[in-house]
Amino acid sequence: MPYVEARGASIRVKWWGGEYKLGPDGKPTKTKKYESASGPTPDTKFQSEDEAYTFGLDREYEVRHGKHTPRAGGRTPMGEYCWTWHDAADLRPNSERRYKSMLKTVIVPYWTRWTVSEITAVDYDVWKKQIKAQYSENYASNLLSLFRMLMDDAVLKYKLRGESPIIEQRRRGRYRKKQIRRVKQELPIGAVHQLAVNAYHVWGYTGWAYIWTIAFTGMRPPGEMVGLQRGFASPNWPAADPAAARGRESAKRYKGMHVLRVQHQAYYVDHKPTLAGPKYDSYRTLVMPPFLHGMHEALLASHASPWVFPSMTGKHLLTTEFTQAYWRPIRDGAEERKPRPQYKRYVRPEIPAVPEMAGQDMYRLRHWHRELLDEPGADIARVAKEARMGHEVAGMEGVYSKVTIAMEMRIVEYLQAVWEKHVVAKGLWTPPFPTALPSDLPEGAPPLFSELPVLGDV
Repeated sequence: MPYVEARGASIRVKWWGGEYKLGPDGKPTKTKKYESASGPTPDTKFQSEDEAYTFGLDREYEVRHGKHTPRAGGRTPMGEYCWTWHDAADLRPNSERRYKSMLKTVIVPYWTRWTVSEITAVDYDVWKKQIKAQYSENYASNLLSLFRMLMDDAVLKYKLRGESPIIEQRRRGRYRKKQIRRVKQELPIGAVHQLAVNAYHVWGYTGWAYIWTIAFTGMRPPGEMVGLQRGFASPNWPAADPAAARGRESAKRYKGMHVLRVQHQAYYVDHKPTLAGPKYDSYRTLVMPPFLHGMHEALLASHASPWVFPSMTGKHLLTTEFTQAYWRPIRDGAEERKPRPQYKRYVRPEIPAVPEMAGQDMYRLRHWHRELLDEPGADIARVAKEARMGHEVAGMEGVYSKVTIAMEMRIVEYLQAVWEKHVVAKGLWTPPFPTALPSDLPEGAPPLFSELPVLGDV
């Protein structure tokens, strides 16, 4: 029961906060740890002993029902809590870097004068309005999402607040039209072919294969594409799999078929190129239509890099200004480059723009692959499509569904038929396969895997 005592002109109430004092060994003792208050808020005082007693009863009710927030914890400064939360969070390097930037530049500077428990719904709504007015829609959404995680963990995980200041309500006040996604133009396969032709003139056979690989596998650019190593490409995998058991199992399942393994994505960690698991840990095996497998065979025979898609100079693509030097000329077109002694290797004809891709990034080709699988007549099971894209099927369907080899064989047949109908039968231009290794390549078998560090491989 709470204990009330009068001290001069003030009244104080004490109650057990549900915790025990710690002994010299750091372990809880049998001595209860009490909390106290001289008013319902730090700025007001109790007007009577009954009011103080009722306040104490309410706090003990919260203790009994697991809703109590220790008063000392609630007084934690927001700046201190934000960085403690960041250090304790288990994040991927990309997320860790992004969250750190948002905390440092926006969240901590604004909320630094508040404690965790002081933030009210009104305080949050004022900040939310300012954020939406100051930043782009996407960045504002990311900031609000991060702040929600901070407050949810403060309530549920760390017990620093009784409830979150973020309160969802039905729309009221001024009507705002719902934001509509940018409309994607129809992307016919002829436009994809033109992108591939442009990529060939910018980047050689590597560029040609790069465009068709995204379009016919749905791999995520740039991460999964630049992280694809020779040993996981269809000419070598699953025989070259460093996980022998996985390789044997896959060889048995896919006997007579061509498959590649999405095992890594590549990006910078602490300014160094690094391999990590694919987004959402979506490790997966992708069946390949014969025409695309043939492209990869020819491509790997033309260079000695451990990467399937090296840069123009044979290095890793992360070392390039990819958007400026590769993607924009491929998408937007470029003027002819005539022979000049010092720029001999970069000679290329005039490159036409692809208007259907105006303003789009390369991720549009991944979306195009899903649209291709969704076409009427494709007859591909939903679970097989989601697995190929690296997604999980939600609900009971995801629990009971399974991708069968028959489903994957259907994908191969369908994609090969699309290629033959829209490219081969129409006589669209294709470059000659590079049939031999360039004379300047080193002797011996090229390395199957790179020497980059790997984060959390599976």
